[in-house]
This record gives sequence, structure tokens and C-alpha cells, in this order.
Amino acid sequence: MELLNDLNWRYATKRMNGEKVSDEKINIILESIRLSASSLGIQPYRVFVIENPALRAEIYEKACQQPQIVEGSHIIVFASFKEVNGNHVDEYLGRIAQERNMTPEQLAPFKGMIDGFLATHTPQVVSEWAARQTYIALGTGLVAAAAEKVDSTPMEGFNPAELDKILGLAEKNLRSVSILALGYRDENTDYLSKAKKIRLSKDEFFTML
Repeated sequence: MELLNDLNWRYATKRMNGEKVSDEKINIILESIRLSASSLGIQPYRVFVIENPALRAEIYEKACQQPQIVEGSHIIVFASFKEVNGNHVDEYLGRIAQERNMTPEQLAPFKGMIDGFLATHTPQVVSEWAARQTYIALGTGLVAAAAEKVDSTPMEGFNPAELDKILGLAEKNLRSVSILALGYRDENTDYLSKAKKIRLSKDEFFTML
């Protein structure tokens, strides 16, 4: 019930009041994102946490002119791998071997499954698969923020080419996919701050078979 109350409380905050989110709350949200579900567990994306006001102002000016970028406390940029290759697979399997004390022979079937997935799909399909993984983490971040009573706004309406330039993503084999702004609602200027949440009814939304 508490989780449902948190989800009813949250909304895509349109205006924020500039109040800083504590390091403790930010760390809980980030750890939740790190622990989020990921297809194959490979996490084919990286997360950039931006608090610096000057950098956020540059992002606002050049890539995303939404007020939460500068009115919020932090923005989180989810950037997926443009290419997923054998090196990523080997690094991932190396972490599994170390953490679970497993041998390459024990991991061979899993490696074969991942290699088969990469081999039977075009680079474009794999790139889009990687991008979609970021939305799972974004959703986890939204829920974690709500649980911490931190307001948030998920964003796709930005110029990814400009954001990639600002953050130097191309040379890191990354491309920006989504942004999560974190902060606290400004009830005086946000027209949605007291609005009732609108969702489909259970009967309309769910099909029980």
C-alpha cells in the first residue's frame, strides 16, 4: 500500500523550486538504478549524474530547453552503447566469474547464448535493444525517487546530438536516450502540482485471461 501511495503522489513535475536533493536520497535512487533489471544482465548503457549548475545551464541552452534542467537539483542522463561487441561480453562474463567463483567452462553455455544473440541480429537491432534497456532503469529511478519523496521528470524531448557533444558520448561508444530530472515541485508555478492523476480504470487497462 505504501508503494501505491508513492506512485499516486508522483507525477511528471513541470516546475521545480531549486531545492537540493540530499546526497543520501540521490545515492539511494542511483543504487536502485544500478540494481535495476537488465536483459541478460549485461547493462548495455551508462548513467551520467549531473549536478553542476554550469553544465546543466549549457544543456538547457543547447540541448533541452525544459525548465526542470536548471530548476531541479540533478539530472540523470541514460546513454546506451551504440555497439555491443565481444569485449563487452567478455568483461561481463569476467565479472560473473569473479563474483560467483565460476570457471569459463561453467559459463560457456551462457556465453554461447549471448554470442548467438549478437550474431543473429543486425548491429542496428542490437543498438536499439541496448537503448530500450535504459527505459527499464529509468522506470526504476522513477519509482525509487517517488519512494524517497523526490520529484522527477522523465524526458525524451531533447536534442540528442547536442547532448552527446556536450557530454562527449560519441568517443565513449554511447548515445543519449533519456533524461531523468530530480528535484522538488514548485507548487506555486507548476499547474499540475495539485491535479488529480489520470489513468485508465483497471477494467479498461487490464485483460485478465
